[in-house]
Amino acid sequence: MDDPSPQEARSSASTSASHSVAGQPGVIGIALGAVLTAVLAQGSWQWFATYIGVTLLAVLFCLYRLPEWTPGLRTAYMGNLAAYSLVVGLCVAITVAPMLQRWPWLFPMPGTRHRCPALRTYERIRTEAALADLAGRDPAALAHAQDVQGHVAFADCLSSTTTLWLPAYAAGVAVLVGLGAWSFGRLRVRNEESRGQA
Repeated sequence: MDDPSPQEARSSASTSASHSVAGQPGVIGIALGAVLTAVLAQGSWQWFATYIGVTLLAVLFCLYRLPEWTPGLRTAYMGNLAAYSLVVGLCVAITVAPMLQRWPWLFPMPGTRHRCPALRTYERIRTEAALADLAGRDPAALAHAQDVQGHVAFADCLSSTTTLWLPAYAAGVAVLVGLGAWSFGRLRVRNEESRGQA
C-alpha cells in the first residue's frame, strides 16, 4: 500500500539523474569563474574577492549534490568527489586571500613578509627622486605621492607572496573537504543498508 508506484519511482530517478547531470556544467562554470577571478586579479587582493568566493561557494553548495557513494577508486563517484573538492578549495582560497594578505597572525608567511616594508621604503625614495624638481613647489603633494606609491608597493609585495602560498591552502581545504564528503557519503550508505536489512 505504501510502496511507490513504478511511475513515481521512474519520475524520482529521472529527477535525480537530471539534477546530477545538470550539476556537472555548474561545477565547471564555478571553477571557471574562480580561475578567472584569480587570473584577472591585478595588484593587491581586495575584499571583493571575498564576496566573489562566498558567492561561488553558495552557488556550489545550493546547486550541486554529489552522487551516491560507491566503493572503489575508479568509480564515477571518486571523479565527482575530486572535482567537487578541488573547486571548493579554489573558491575558499579566493575567499580568504584578502585576509591572508592583511592579517599576519592568520598567515605569517615566514621569511617573506618582512621583505615588503623594505620595498615600501625603496619606493618612497624612488618617488622622491623622480619628483625632485617638484619638491620645492608642493612638499605636501610629494609626501602624499610617496605614501601612495609606498603603500601600493607594499600591498603588491604582500599580494604576490600570498598568491604563491594560496595553492597550499587550496589543496589543504580540498583534502579536508574530500575526506569529509567521502566519510559522510560512506556512512549514509551504510546506515541506509542497515535500515533496509532491519
